[in-house]
Formats: sequence, structure tokens, C-alpha cells
Amino acid sequence: MRPITLTAALTLLTLGLVNTAWAQADEVRAKKIAGGSCFLCHGAKGESTSEMFPRLAGQHAEYIAKQLNAFQIGERKSSAMAEMVKNLKPDEMLALGRYYEKMNAAPEPSKEPLLASLGEYIYHNGNKFSGVPACVSCHGEYAQGTNALPRLATQIPAYIHSQLKSFNQRKRTNDNAVMHMVAEKMTELEMIAVGEYVSAK
Repeated sequence: MRPITLTAALTLLTLGLVNTAWAQADEVRAKKIAGGSCFLCHGAKGESTSEMFPRLAGQHAEYIAKQLNAFQIGERKSSAMAEMVKNLKPDEMLALGRYYEKMNAAPEPSKEPLLASLGEYIYHNGNKFSGVPACVSCHGEYAQGTNALPRLATQIPAYIHSQLKSFNQRKRTNDNAVMHMVAEKMTELEMIAVGEYVSAK
């Protein structure tokens, strides 16, 4: 292996400093945007307590950016969100995602342990009698999701229920068709139970 030259080392250092500066600038910009509008519904630290608004703390940056874009172009319907995001640029959406992804969301024990137990079974095993597949196959053992799929852990149970119901009724169409096939087979009880389970993860 050839030794690194002084010029190359200085170039790498400069690039690192530039990237750091850009990251800091993005965070400042994201904090300003969040403090100007997002906090009203999602909380100052992404810790929403309302079933109408999802918790953003700890959510994957790319997933947040994807949803913001979907609201902006009308793929996901919400008159309130469409107004909030109409002037956001793609880099600002990603900056907001990274801003919230760094925040911590602590799990809370389920207030309905029996429902959570049913949700645990559905999440890990599905329902072979109705054809509901196991959620774990996409969303992971600890409901952490991936960059493309949402982190379900610590989310508000009633919000998860509302989104599953939206998929079930084809009111939410911006994400992949797999969720339609899954949710259309789920009962109301199963949706509520899964929400109770993953929220406590």
C-alpha cells in the first residue's frame, strides 16, 4: 500500500471539515423549520402524544423525507401537511429527517398487556387462518424497520392502528402495495393489538 501524501491528507481533512460544516448548517436549518411549524403537532423533540400525529423521534431520516415528499406531491393526502411542506426543498426534507432521527424515543409499557400479547403473536407469526403474514419479515425483530420502512417501535398505538386502517380501506396509497395486501386481511382487533405490541418495543 502506498503511503498517503501530505496533499492527499490535507484534501481529506478539508473534505471532512466541509462535510461537517454542511451537516451543522443542515441541522441548524432543520431545527429552525421544526421550531417554526413541526413542533406544534409533533412535539418539540418529536415526542407527539396525540394519536393524530406520529412520533418522529428516532424515525429513519430517509423514511421521513420520503413521507414529506409524498405529502408535497399529493401521493399522501393531508391538507394540513400539504400546506406545511409545500415550500420545502428535498435537501430540507432530508435534513429534517436526520434532525429527528437523532432524537431518542423511550418505549412505554403497554396499558393493555393482553392486547399486546395478541399483537406479539400476530407480529411474529401472522394469522395462518386468515392469511395475515408476520410483520417481522419486513419490519424486523424489534420493529426498527429500515431506511425504506418505518420504525414502528415507540410509536403511538392508536396512530399505528389508524394507519393500518387507512391501508385496509385503501385511503393511504403512497407506500408499497404489500401493506394493502396485509392490512386488508387484518381485523380491527389485530390492528389494535399490533399497535399495542410494537409501541412498547
